[in-house]
Amino acid sequence: MTSASPDTILLAWYDRNHRHLPWRSPPGMYADPYHVWLSEIMLQQTTVAAVRPYYLIFLSRWPTVEALAAADDGDVMAAWAGLGYYARARNLLSCARIIVRDHGGRFPGTEQALRALPGIGAYTAAAIASIAFGQRAVVVDGNVERVMARLHAVTDPLPGAKKHLRTLADALTPQQRCGDYAQAVMDLGATLCSPRSPNCQICPWVSLCKGYHQGIAAELPYKTTKAKRPGRYGTVFWITDPEGTVLLRQRPPRGLLGGMIEIPSTPWQEAPWTLEDATSHAPIQGETWRTIAGTVHHTFSHFDLELKVIAGTVAQTGNITGRWVKPEHFDKEALPSVMRKVIQHMHKQDTG
Repeated sequence: MTSASPDTILLAWYDRNHRHLPWRSPPGMYADPYHVWLSEIMLQQTTVAAVRPYYLIFLSRWPTVEALAAADDGDVMAAWAGLGYYARARNLLSCARIIVRDHGGRFPGTEQALRALPGIGAYTAAAIASIAFGQRAVVVDGNVERVMARLHAVTDPLPGAKKHLRTLADALTPQQRCGDYAQAVMDLGATLCSPRSPNCQICPWVSLCKGYHQGIAAELPYKTTKAKRPGRYGTVFWITDPEGTVLLRQRPPRGLLGGMIEIPSTPWQEAPWTLEDATSHAPIQGETWRTIAGTVHHTFSHFDLELKVIAGTVAQTGNITGRWVKPEHFDKEALPSVMRKVIQHMHKQDTG
């Protein structure tokens, strides 16, 4: 009797054990391209648990790509605030508007056409093409790389092994039920074949797994040691008026945290700022500054940031560039996580 193929084994497991996620359709059915695209953009560098509430809010406010394309930029950035990697939100709007303007509100159904859209790279294009359109596409994320490395006992470290792992993933990708298969491998990596303490005993591929049989599955994939993340330093200016409103301003549209709302600060540099040098970048000059105890720490993908906060009060606000916002209205602003940490830091000073 012929044994079942690896994809058949995995799909049978997926039919019984798939995760129920708000952007998914049941096994055997294509998903809405808008739902797949929105979730995949949000899931880049972010966990399912973090994305779920954001996705549901976005879908309730902008249920179609046409609705999102017509949305106000500031409203979308505010709804995205806290999810991180804010270029994704800018690309989300650009992509939605191109789809409406150039494609009649319909997502293109091929990887090549999808990759021509803002914010859609190789992985996202493959995911949309397979999950929403049923095309055979090789979908490879971190979960898939881990599963392939263990299944085939690949001991070459990442990131150098990426090309080989993709080739292995391609060889296993079936012609039918491609979207279900892609989600099945990702579910396997997210649930049983997890980064630490994989649950090999109930894995549907355990009999095929070379890493398991060699006793090295839990160690894989190996990774090249990363260089230490560099540090950056900045000073934040907490400026209030006599009514207690706080000065905010919008960051430039491009670059890190582009288009987001910030509490004014110095540039972020490799060495701590002296008070004299920092205040030369303040939105107001001639102010007597009060140094706030403690520091605010935040980690970006490529550096660690440490912020000092200095506070000042102005009598007149008319000639100062920016927006004056009451603290109780901060939740309506497109403030990134690092700025919300500054706000929390100041709140502790007031209540401590």
